[in-house]
Amino acid sequence: MPENLLKGKKGIITGALDENSIAWQTALKAKEQGAKFVLTNAPIAMRMGAIQELADICETIIIPADATSVEDIEKLYDEAKEYLGGNFDFLLHSIGMSPNVRKGRSYGDLNYEWVQKSYDVSATSFHKMLQVAEKKDILNEWASVVGLSYIAAERSFPFYSDMSEAKAILESIARNYGLRYGKLKNVRVNTISQSPTKTTAGSGIGGFDDFFDFAALASPLGNASAEACGEYIITLFSDFTRMVTMQNLFHDGGYSTTGITQDLIDAYVASKNK
Repeated sequence: MPENLLKGKKGIITGALDENSIAWQTALKAKEQGAKFVLTNAPIAMRMGAIQELADICETIIIPADATSVEDIEKLYDEAKEYLGGNFDFLLHSIGMSPNVRKGRSYGDLNYEWVQKSYDVSATSFHKMLQVAEKKDILNEWASVVGLSYIAAERSFPFYSDMSEAKAILESIARNYGLRYGKLKNVRVNTISQSPTKTTAGSGIGGFDDFFDFAALASPLGNASAEACGEYIITLFSDFTRMVTMQNLFHDGGYSTTGITQDLIDAYVASKNK
């Protein structure tokens, strides 16, 4: 990748937990490409991860914030602007959580209070970050905002439960706010549907390892890694994608448009012949 792709750019990266997370890898790539940014995560998530190690590597600060709280987002933006010395050129929304999935509730036995929590954390927080940014006029012209989605937003995956709806809402927010913010300040808003990735959150889904292997067989290029996704996000933060907005972009090795592969057929035949 060219050097200094983000030289002079400032932003916020949310959701880095450990080296397996996409946000973590994005931060490393942003640092390599000359960006200056702050890290943020919810206080409870910060206690679970190693984000201080990442901050030390990237020579930046961590500003704790609950992305479901408008007050916390306002404080995050104010403190980040003071530290960075100006408005932002990029935001990464890497936030998602479903209590129903975590606790193994089936799709036919959802706790609806937890459903609302899933939506608020995983999707509505995206709208809150964008709305607060607009009201504070905190994004520069041609800034780029990226949220992380998943193909289950538009196809049925039984293990993904209410997170499927949460991701569908996230993608809808990207389209609607992309239209609004594009007209206001040429700000780009996109989501990325990434391959199944062995992050802390992804690995907590029941049957994840089997599906990870299945997706690898179904993808001509195999599953995209967290590091590769971080590199893709950097291109969306850069000036080389200035006319890309309101899109859900698949970064999945071809999984999303593959019907079947010979590898899958061979694996199926082998399982029948056991």
